[in-house]
Amino acid sequence: MLDLLIHNATLPDGRTGMSVTVQDGRITQVEPGLMAPAHSVVDAQGQLLSPPFVDAHFHMDATLSYGLPRVNQSGTLLEGIALWGELKPHLTQEALVERALAYCDWAVAKGLLAVRSHVDVCDPRLLAVEALLEVKRRVAPYLDLQLVAFPQDGVLRDPQAMDKLQRALAMGVDVVGGIPHFERTMADGALSVKLLCELAAAQGKLVDMHCDESDDPMSRHIETLAFETQRLGLHGRVTGSHCTSMHSMDNYYVSKLLPLIAEAGVSIVSNPLINITLQGRSDSYPKRRGMTRVPELLAAGVNVAFGHDCVMDPWYSLGSGDMLEVASMGLHVAQMTSQSAMRQCFDAVTTNAARILHLDGYGLEVGCHADLVLLQAGDPIEALRLRATRLMVWRRGQLVAQTPAAVTQLQIAGRPTSTNLRHFGH
Repeated sequence: MLDLLIHNATLPDGRTGMSVTVQDGRITQVEPGLMAPAHSVVDAQGQLLSPPFVDAHFHMDATLSYGLPRVNQSGTLLEGIALWGELKPHLTQEALVERALAYCDWAVAKGLLAVRSHVDVCDPRLLAVEALLEVKRRVAPYLDLQLVAFPQDGVLRDPQAMDKLQRALAMGVDVVGGIPHFERTMADGALSVKLLCELAAAQGKLVDMHCDESDDPMSRHIETLAFETQRLGLHGRVTGSHCTSMHSMDNYYVSKLLPLIAEAGVSIVSNPLINITLQGRSDSYPKRRGMTRVPELLAAGVNVAFGHDCVMDPWYSLGSGDMLEVASMGLHVAQMTSQSAMRQCFDAVTTNAARILHLDGYGLEVGCHADLVLLQAGDPIEALRLRATRLMVWRRGQLVAQTPAAVTQLQIAGRPTSTNLRHFGH
């Protein structure tokens, strides 16, 4: 007998009336109209069955710390970094673990089952590293947590940062991070990219750099990152995150840059909620919104994902772990409103992001892990439009979260008394 049978489901590629069977935590069949005995049988009623959401860029060490030690009054990236620096000496491992675990619960409820989190390694105690390694261990049964060794204060700006970063990798952190635009000079920024990529190549690690999170069109470290990826043979293992300066670059330079990124196999993560909040703060009007050139990158063949980046921390006061909110914001800011472009936005928080994390067994094919989300929507576009309710969430075929369908009770004479929000909107 099967462990799980989900039937009458719609898949993201448009197939309808589909059945998915699960045994021992993996998908065993994906066929139309299949019925078979199972311990758990779910009629999807034509709703969208998707692989889980994936957040390719987050800061779990800072999450849910909003207001500590005070609120970011200017709303800028630099004040957020300063605030985090003020808070670091007062952090405790217990508080870090508690906040991170609370956020992981939010994530699972929203169908978000894989997160890449940057963790600051510039505290000599490496307290946040220890805390998030513990969180990673504790959430492993229901969430994939991948950690990036992130030198928040600059790997060259902080004389001890490289040593602390290497210690973090030795402790079990997965990915080499960096922040070249925060180094003291452009030359130091470029050098930091070179040194960190060489370290990753020597240790067989992935790379994910905060790259050009700036309104300055001359911040061009993504070009250096693409070059070092080529030089060291790191194709497919490197990600440039944010890349907001590309928003302000001239079109001729970008026409040269995009093929270089694509040729190197560098992925890009845009963080729509945060990029449009932090960028353009020094502008009057017209005011730049800062999000990188997502449609153009996709058209050039670059793998692009969206990340949440922050939730209730020194940089961003809002957020709930909902990757559909992230994708919806990206859709609007990038003006990706064609049918195909909206589906690309759904991919940016599912399959594209999974590719960046190198997730094993992700997807809806036979043999993949039975990590699944049933959404109260008929297709990915409707899921984005309604920020669809996550009706059921499975991890390795086990139900880990369930939310009742959203239904509105109407009190209008001569009209239906209830309406499924999937068709009504809200």
